[in-house]
This record gives sequence, structure tokens and C-alpha cells, in this order.
Amino acid sequence: MDATAAPNIFKKRSTPGSRWEKRVFGAFRAATYLVLFCGASVFLTIFFKGAGTVFKAEAPFINTTFFTDAPESLYVFEYEGVKHEMGDRQYRTFTDAIPAAAKVHADSYVYSAGGIWPAIAGTVLLVLGSMTIALVLGVSAAIYLSEYAKEGPFIRFVRLAILNLAGVPSIVFGLFGFGMFVNFFGWNVSLVAGWFTLAFMVLPVVITASEESLRSVPKGFREGSLALGATYWQTIRKNVLPYALPGILTSSILGIARVAGETAPIMFTAAYVIRDKLPWEDLKHASDFIFQGVMALPYHIYVVSSKIPQNEYTERVQYGTAFVFLLIVALIAAASIILRNHLRNRYKW
Repeated sequence: MDATAAPNIFKKRSTPGSRWEKRVFGAFRAATYLVLFCGASVFLTIFFKGAGTVFKAEAPFINTTFFTDAPESLYVFEYEGVKHEMGDRQYRTFTDAIPAAAKVHADSYVYSAGGIWPAIAGTVLLVLGSMTIALVLGVSAAIYLSEYAKEGPFIRFVRLAILNLAGVPSIVFGLFGFGMFVNFFGWNVSLVAGWFTLAFMVLPVVITASEESLRSVPKGFREGSLALGATYWQTIRKNVLPYALPGILTSSILGIARVAGETAPIMFTAAYVIRDKLPWEDLKHASDFIFQGVMALPYHIYVVSSKIPQNEYTERVQYGTAFVFLLIVALIAAASIILRNHLRNRYKW
């Protein structure tokens, strides 16, 4: 190569600005990796500690009792040189069969035996009910704002109010639901009070995402439908809404993640610390189903983690419940993602 050749003018040169840019880029990358590491640490801790509660070493390899029973107190005692750990029902059966065992001192640990089936059922009901209400109200509001409302000071104020509503702390929604639905409407602590409280909390996300999805549908779809004689509502229902559904379902995925994990709103409106009966059991009237409280996984985690003495037995329940809770949220979100992808492939333009 000729040493006297002219240098390549397009070769990237190191300058103070480019060096500073590399440092900033490196800091952003390090921050990203740190966030991923912290998130992975949390999930892996829950997974490994919770798996010990959910899974067993022998067949059927799943702790079915944890999924099918209600929470119970755990009794730990030693009888005839053997250490026993029994739930409340099993302990009473054991002491009834062997009266001498009832005289042995037993340490009791509340909520450390049994399972979390009532909490699983309550969480699923709360998520499905609140998201149904949120999607109906949110999509209806988004259709009005996107398709019918004329731009003006009032509509701009409404959009600003929706954005501000998204920043309201969840405890405020809980107090609002307690005052409005529990006391004013007289619904007491019930499923329906929790549904509407959680639905109002997630409405800003649903409205904003749904409106953006509706606006992303090309105007030609509307104009072509109207030119063929369809009414405006027929145009929205047949030519706009189907193509906006993938984006609307994206908002539902975000809403599910927030609704399922909230504790403060349901603490005031829907959740009980302990409830053995499931919502559909012992109903005198059909309406009783929605006017009763339920157990819920986030509230159960809160109670077991902070309201009772901590020990090795409560830790098993804490991490096992958190493991199941994350699994349920992931399954519901995955169902929404699958449905969204199906609709996205079906309604491509």
C-alpha cells in the first residue's frame, strides 16, 4: 500500500463529542442491563423458592393441595419422637383419633397450611369482571372521542383529564370505591364493588390505547364504506373497529397486568382476609354471586407477608402464592396476546 496515499475522508475519527457519546451510550446500556438483572433476580427468587411449595419430588409432582384447598393454620408438634406438620382439619382428625396427642404442645402458624384456591378463584373473577367493564366503557369512550367528538376546548379538557387520571395513586381509587360503591351505593365489600373500582382505575390506559388504535385505521376505510351507503355506525362497526382490535387488546394486556397486581383498591372494596366458601357456593339468589367479597392473591400475599409473625412456614406460602400469582397473570396475558395476534393476522391492510 502506498504510504503517500491520501487518508480516507469517510473514516470515522475520534473527537471529544464522539467519545462523550460513547460514554453516554455505555451508561444507558449499563442501566438497561442493571434493570434486567434486578428484574431477573426478583423473578428467579420467586421461581426457585415458590417452586418448592408448588412442586413435589414424587408423583404427581404438583402440590395439588396448594391449588385446591383453602388456607388453614399449621400445627407443628412432636409425638412419640416423630415431628408432625398438619393443617387444622388434619390436626383435629389426628387428635380425635389419638386423644393423647391433644395433650402434646403444638405450635400453630396461621395461614401456613392448606392452599390458596379461594384466592385464585377470586383473583380470576376480579380480573375478568373489571377488564370486561373497562373494555366496554373504555372502547365506547374511545369511539366517541375518535369518531364523533369535534375538537374543541371541552374535548381537549376531557383528554387532559384522562391523562391525569392515569397518574392517580391506586390507594385513591380504593378510597373512591369505598366511598362510592361500598357506602353510597350500598354494595358492601363485594365483587361488583371491586370490579367497578378496578375498571375505573385502568380506564385511562384502555381509552388512550383504544383511541390511538382507532385513529391508526386509514381514513380510506371510512370513506369507502360511507360512499357505498353505509351509516357511520355501520362503518365504525364493520370497517374500523375490527382493524383496531389488535391495539385495543394491547391495552387490555397492560390493564390486566395492573388490575391483577393491585392490593389497595380491593382491600377497601372486594377482598377478605379469609373466606372458605367460593363465590358460587350456597347462593340463595343469583344476584348474591356479585354481592359478596372474595379472597385475592395480592391481598393474601400482603397479609401473609406483613400481618402475621414471619417464619419458615409462612415464607413457603408467600413465595408459593407469588409464584402462582405470576403464573396466572402470565396465562391471562398470553391468552390476550394470542387473540391479538390472531386478529392482527386476520385483519391486515
